[in-house]
Amino acid sequence: MNIELFCQETGKIYEAEDRRWRSESGAPLDIRFVPEINLDQVKARPPTMWRYREALPIAEDRHIVSVHEGFTPLVPYEIEGKRLLLKQEQLFPTGSFKDRGASLLISRALELGVDRVVEDSSGNAGAAVAAYAARAGIECDIYVPDATSPAKLAQIERYGARLHKIPGNREKTAEAAREAAEDHFYASHVWNPYFFQGTKTFAFEIWEQLGGRMPDAVILPAGHGTLLIGAFLGFQDLLMLGYIDCLPKLIAVQAANCAPLYRMWRDGLKAVPTIEDSETLAEGIAITRPTRAHQMLEILRATNGEVIVVSESEIENALLQICRQGLYVEPTSATAIAAWMKYPGTEGETVVAPLTGHGLKSTEKMLKLGKTG
Repeated sequence: MNIELFCQETGKIYEAEDRRWRSESGAPLDIRFVPEINLDQVKARPPTMWRYREALPIAEDRHIVSVHEGFTPLVPYEIEGKRLLLKQEQLFPTGSFKDRGASLLISRALELGVDRVVEDSSGNAGAAVAAYAARAGIECDIYVPDATSPAKLAQIERYGARLHKIPGNREKTAEAAREAAEDHFYASHVWNPYFFQGTKTFAFEIWEQLGGRMPDAVILPAGHGTLLIGAFLGFQDLLMLGYIDCLPKLIAVQAANCAPLYRMWRDGLKAVPTIEDSETLAEGIAITRPTRAHQMLEILRATNGEVIVVSESEIENALLQICRQGLYVEPTSATAIAAWMKYPGTEGETVVAPLTGHGLKSTEKMLKLGKTG
């Protein structure tokens, strides 16, 4: 498999064996290779994300780090007469969709001979990277904001990772991790392009679960855009391979209290705006300065998508609504439900949204919510 890294900004090509996490210009990197999907071959394999092996940039199978993750259920959800298909990503081994990216990224780290990785996270990505690093026998340092949910911190530590709690906002945490990454492999779910090659399997599974059809729209919580970008890459692969003839509309969701992407979209801004108050129930998307903001905006334009913002009360209401239907998810997941309740759509439209993380990760926040009646 011929794999290349290339700079989004300059187009410069780097060798696949290069452990760099950004280009010489400081811009994010992406991956170029030729994916393959043989549907007969795929259907004969176990129901995991690795059934799409030939569409994933790992040179040798022996380096794959997996606990049979993926192929999460796609189930119908209805409220007020509107129907939505929910992809239950909270059922992954570590309790969030980030396992998709971590499995691929840590597999690649193992293939490169990496013995120690560094990652920064608000919790879910850190837990996923820590879990797969543990399985691969790779040392791991996870940097988190000091306000991160205790449940997520306990999970990270139990995987054996060294936990570094950083005072201040999410960006302060990222700065600390990037400094540590000067000496160690940066297993970033934001900067490292291999992570997105794992999250793209989300799109492959939806396509297969819908019988080879595309949904009309996919509503995705978006902070750094880990799932938004990954989903786009997956649908783009399917389009290139001739399995679909158009891309679904991708809709990004942000919390009103922390919505830099929305402001860029609404106001046509070229630069990421300064966000003063970023406190929100949806801590998983409380990102004040998304690294790949311009890439996300390009994706929304390419798919005729949009950005929807939801208030704290809308998030809480949606969370309580979905819990009453027996699905216990963290508040960030509820942003997609809240956005869907505002999304006009058209009659007969097929809309998919992910439940990005399990509710047990946010026990403290859940206990503070209003009574469920």
